[in-house]
Amino acid sequence: MHKVELKEVGLDIGLAFSKHFYKTEYLHYGYWPEELSVEPANVFQAQENYANFLLKNIPEGVNSILDVGCGSGKFAEKMLDAGYLVDCVSPSPNLTKHVRNRLGDRAEIFESCFEDVRTEKRYDLILCSESFQYLLLEKAIAQTMLFSNSEGFLLICDFFKRDVPGKSPVSGGHRIERFFKYMDEQPFNKLTDIDITKEAAPSLDIMRDLIQEVIAPTWNIVAYYMRSNYPRFSKIFSFAFRKKIAQAHRKYLSGGTSGEQFAHFKTYRLFLYQKKG
Repeated sequence: MHKVELKEVGLDIGLAFSKHFYKTEYLHYGYWPEELSVEPANVFQAQENYANFLLKNIPEGVNSILDVGCGSGKFAEKMLDAGYLVDCVSPSPNLTKHVRNRLGDRAEIFESCFEDVRTEKRYDLILCSESFQYLLLEKAIAQTMLFSNSEGFLLICDFFKRDVPGKSPVSGGHRIERFFKYMDEQPFNKLTDIDITKEAAPSLDIMRDLIQEVIAPTWNIVAYYMRSNYPRFSKIFSFAFRKKIAQAHRKYLSGGTSGEQFAHFKTYRLFLYQKKG
């Protein structure tokens, strides 16, 4: 039986909230230029900005793309509509249902972790949009080497950990210095390095407000009801899942998911690498 990870649940919940509150099915951060005010009404536009930013940075001559960790399939659909040939890697069974409903037979969907994908296909570009943080670095680069054409590209748009003291309320991300050191040793040329931390960070302020105004009060009401009406079950449940509950509190309910905190601990980058011929 598939073991459900907290991050997988978080993505499923995130999609539900995004569709209901923000009328968008993207699961990535937004791109907030200075002229776009940071408020819920503009989340859709910020996420469209991000998608367009990604699309703009796909190199000329690219035809086939492997979208690693494709989320709901919304950006894969955008790439398909732009004329690219796109296949998807979707490790989450629940999200894969959304992807299949959205894309139909327009793309092949590998329902597995990227590290476990097996195919004879080769692609002009491997895309990792907010999925690279979940990949095992060495295995991910090995798979990229295997699945990319001669002189193919690797496009990463994701956040990385800065080398600063303290612990970030937002988990995830490879250490940026380790990433640089490892990639310098690989048969890739770095073509692009764009820092969009400033433009991405406001997404955390939107998340913080949603958590404080909607999710946390709902959580507290449900917890109060369970403790009052089912004290024995509530006590057993709280003890059995104490680590997961503590993790959820730290990651989602702590109130520390601000853009300022994010920018202190993380650096959000777009990297374009090309395989050496």
